[in-house]
Amino acid sequence: MKKSPKESKKMGDIISIIKQLRSPDGCPWDKKQKPSDIGRYILDEAYEVVDALENKNIQNIREELGDLLFQILFLSEMYEEEGMFSLNDIIMEITNKMIRRHPHVFGDKKIASVEEVKENWQKIKKTERANKKNNKKEGLFSHIPRSLPALKRAQKITSLAADYGFDWPNIQDVEKKLQEELNEFSAAIKKAEKGEIEEELGDIIFTLVNLCRFAGVDAEAALTKTINKFLRRFSHIEEKLSAQGKSLQKTSLAEMDAMWNEAKEKEE
Repeated sequence: MKKSPKESKKMGDIISIIKQLRSPDGCPWDKKQKPSDIGRYILDEAYEVVDALENKNIQNIREELGDLLFQILFLSEMYEEEGMFSLNDIIMEITNKMIRRHPHVFGDKKIASVEEVKENWQKIKKTERANKKNNKKEGLFSHIPRSLPALKRAQKITSLAADYGFDWPNIQDVEKKLQEELNEFSAAIKKAEKGEIEEELGDIIFTLVNLCRFAGVDAEAALTKTINKFLRRFSHIEEKLSAQGKSLQKTSLAEMDAMWNEAKEKEE
């Protein structure tokens, strides 16, 4: 779908604003930014987009998408200033990639299901990686960003390893592995060695990520939902105590548990 002249003008307007901010007479703060700084802002804005989506707040979604788009365009401008690439280069590369990875839409390949689409997508990605000039210098996992949240990074790494056959045969084997790791953690606790305890806890979390993957669940999303559930229920405790003129510090665990269960019953 082509952009309307009105849409193109608005995109041109925001790019002009960025250029002015970065100009010699522009904003001192914007001029001193480095690509690594913008990278951190992009992460922050991306998380805020996800929060807005979870809350289903249309106004917030629109606003946060705008903030994210601004940071992406700002970063593009910084590299264009250095003569490395332009926004047009970015658009052309992603356009070609999407056409290349959707041969069932833009080519003659016949695909009947979503699973086939995923499998073909991964095959194309593997071919693309193999064709890169510097492929010999890169490991299998080198393209997975280190800056990803640990749970998401672990799931991507284990999923990729599984694509090459390094995986458990079934989910029951993962459950057995989890029990094995829990036993090793119990042994580490008895030794009271902090380094070993930390290592065993890491193994437990890593195994849980694999369990999520086998169950078809995104580990990061699952934990985020649980965190949000905890916050909702604890907020109920705070609100109820406030209405009673009580403080958390002077409330017993039994009282808080009762209020927690109230919140749980309301959700159910």
